Amino acid sequence: MFSENNRKTGSIEVICGSMFSGKTEELIRRLHRAQFANQKIAIFKPVVDNRYSDVEVVSHDGKSVKSQPISSPAEMLTVDAGIKVIGIDEAQFFDDSIVEVVQFLANRGIRIIAAGLDMDYTGKPFGPMPKLMAIAEDVQKVHAICVKCGNLANHSHRLSKSTDLVVLGEKDVYEPLCRECFNKAVAREKKSK
Repeated sequence: MFSENNRKTGSIEVICGSMFSGKTEELIRRLHRAQFANQKIAIFKPVVDNRYSDVEVVSHDGKSVKSQPISSPAEMLTVDAGIKVIGIDEAQFFDDSIVEVVQFLANRGIRIIAAGLDMDYTGKPFGPMPKLMAIAEDVQKVHAICVKCGNLANHSHRLSKSTDLVVLGEKDVYEPLCRECFNKAVAREKKSK
């Protein structure tokens, strides 16, 4: 007999924010809780993200979990039938096909937890993140602390002169800034050009 407690209910959760806001740390925390509950998990990250490790998702504070680097979201469709939870780090680096893939997996009863930057270094929505947030049952925006004034930061200000959309880096390349400090920094940079 089918009971309400045995229903397969998939869902999509998005953890978003700026650099140094704890996105990956929160993703790892949720995945560890799922493992503690004896749920089988799979973790994916884009191949391009090899800052700390080629095969682990690693937070800025050094917490890590084994992952599978992938080039395309479609590679997630090959997960084992017993997988209950899928974690995705740096979701902003994938193309828009990730939206269809996570919808399909959630409809199969899998809990999806995706973490990523909601805005790029210019302050514009980053990649598929707005679409993922729109289809998610739960969105948590986490914040860093502005290194200039101490307020909540929601911008990832790039310190390098590169205009490439994707530039991997740490505190040597990015700093978290609040709206006001970000706007001031951008205005200063425009004046200096």
